[in-house]
Amino acid sequence: MEILSWIVFGAIAGWVASIIMGRNKRMGCISNIVVGIVGALIGGFLMSLVGNAGVSGFNLQSFIVAVVGAVVFLGITGWWRKRR
Repeated sequence: MEILSWIVFGAIAGWVASIIMGRNKRMGCISNIVVGIVGALIGGFLMSLVGNAGVSGFNLQSFIVAVVGAVVFLGITGWWRKRR
């Protein structure tokens, strides 16, 4: 059950990040899940560098960290695609 809840959490975070970055029309459900989960990892890593707790469960702070990480991930991939 835990893995299913992480998939749902990642999907919602990835979807919100894709709306923020203006890529919602081009991304599907699987892409949103992957972006949300990778964003949670990136956001958690960035928060640990600052000294704060990253993704610690299903709460608002963790959701914001995951969305910010997903936005960073989408920004990096967009920059990399434009460069190629």
